[in-house]
Amino acid sequence: MSVELNHTIVHARDNRESAEFFTALLDLETTAEWGPFIAVTLSNGVTLDFATIPADKITPQHYAFLVSEEQFDAAYTRIRQQGIEHYADPQRKHPGTINHNDGGRGVYFMDPAGHAMELITVPYGGWPS
Repeated sequence: MSVELNHTIVHARDNRESAEFFTALLDLETTAEWGPFIAVTLSNGVTLDFATIPADKITPQHYAFLVSEEQFDAAYTRIRQQGIEHYADPQRKHPGTINHNDGGRGVYFMDPAGHAMELITVPYGGWPS
């Protein structure tokens, strides 16, 4: 059997707020709620299990999502409509714009818990030939 990521826990100040932010931005749905977790399943079967923990215990992480051109368009429209601060780069030196790395498009922004989120349309290094 191959090794695949099945799920990861995403720490949040408010699990519902963070899950709803994410699902609204990417037009997804929550798929389960049990115990302290609200799960969101991605198209490859991996779940993000949002869990509320004290804000001072959250270590900001980076989450990058490969999306289609159409999903990027829709999400980027929502980002702009909602006035979400966004950048073309992880160092936040190019505000209010996107990048065109590897022949695709990408954008960085923060979620409600302070995690750095990234949407890209082409994987790092480009598509295999």
